Amino acid sequence: MRFVRYVRQGQWATVFGYLLFIALMAAGYYYNVTFVQLGLIDLGVRLVGMTRVQVSMWMAALALLTFVTAVVVGIAMDRRGWSSDLRTKLRLLFGVVVVQFVLTAVAPSIHSVPAFGAWIIVGSISLGVGFPVSFSLAIDLIPVPDRGYVAAVITSVAYFAANAYPLEWSVDVFSRLLTIAMIPGIVVLAVLVSERIGVLDGVLDSLSEQHEQFGRGRFCHPTPVRTRSLALWSPVVLMFGVFFIDSLGFLRIIETPSLVLSSWQSPVYSTRLAIALVHVVGALMAGVLYVNFDRNALFLWVFALFSLTYVLYTTDLRVASLFPGLVSNDTAILNPLLYALTVSFYTTLNFALWPDLSTAETVGTHSAIGIGMAGWLATFLSTAVSLFLEDANVGLLSHLNLVNALALLLFVGLIVTLYGTRLVRYAREAESG
Repeated sequence: MRFVRYVRQGQWATVFGYLLFIALMAAGYYYNVTFVQLGLIDLGVRLVGMTRVQVSMWMAALALLTFVTAVVVGIAMDRRGWSSDLRTKLRLLFGVVVVQFVLTAVAPSIHSVPAFGAWIIVGSISLGVGFPVSFSLAIDLIPVPDRGYVAAVITSVAYFAANAYPLEWSVDVFSRLLTIAMIPGIVVLAVLVSERIGVLDGVLDSLSEQHEQFGRGRFCHPTPVRTRSLALWSPVVLMFGVFFIDSLGFLRIIETPSLVLSSWQSPVYSTRLAIALVHVVGALMAGVLYVNFDRNALFLWVFALFSLTYVLYTTDLRVASLFPGLVSNDTAILNPLLYALTVSFYTTLNFALWPDLSTAETVGTHSAIGIGMAGWLATFLSTAVSLFLEDANVGLLSHLNLVNALALLLFVGLIVTLYGTRLVRYAREAESG
């Protein structure tokens, strides 16, 4: 692991880069999985008074506007050379964090649809700028061999905090906590971009040159991955499927009191702690697998785990409906633990994948497409679909059966595709002698 070598050699600027990247990405991801994904639904339904279908439409608009903004900003970063300019990226990120701080603070005071719509527009733009800027920092701060491990640490920190710390899922609670938590981050970024402290300027000078060494991602050898190539769009499609499946199932699970009160919102702290620890274990496992295996192997793991998770959930629901006396609370924790393991696997893959499919010249565009389409667009489109299905009175078992069918379809489809690709390659090699 390169990090240990840098510590032993006293290369503290590079060590600082590791810590800065982990802190920024973990905080940003925690913000998105709590305040944005859970808090906005509560804001729209409870404080503004909209129906769940209306909220789902606004969430879809949020996803689309965020995606478009991310792609425009990502392309502009690459064309203007900002993708390899660390100071410019930190200034942009500072602006994004300040805007999100204001949006987070004012969110609980919103009580009308026009104000909610204005929040969605401004929030989408700030998020769309933030994605390519933050993910492209990997080429300045994290060497390629360590990206899997660093992604594992980011995932561990974000999910451990989100699950271990008891928190009511309401926009008021998220707002109070996150406005306080964001202040140190704003101060640190303000100091870094101010260029008034000589020692920190020297550190930034050193970090600014690292993209020449760290900039070419793992999957860009021997030739860089082009934007218009299957090498980029295949992972985008697969990751879109992963995020879509996750949100489509999870949002319905957490709207079911018997499932969420025995897991993520359990009054028993040991249950929540167990989920948090499994997130950490899953992330570390995924980090090791990412470094040592091809990315397709991790996608197969993710789809297989999702399929198994929903087979268990739907089996429990069928058994409970047929034999109520066989239902046991002691086994209820097994399903969310497996779910947590799966989520940590794909989240770790997501943090490492896009910089590794990029160079310093393409990381803005590739990160924007990857995070904007595969992550953000998939998550909030599935959120909208989930809310729509719930409003249409589609039963819990039917809903989870649909999610399970999608997971199995992607799992089998990926196996068939990989097998077919290998057969074609062997056939071509045989023809060429």
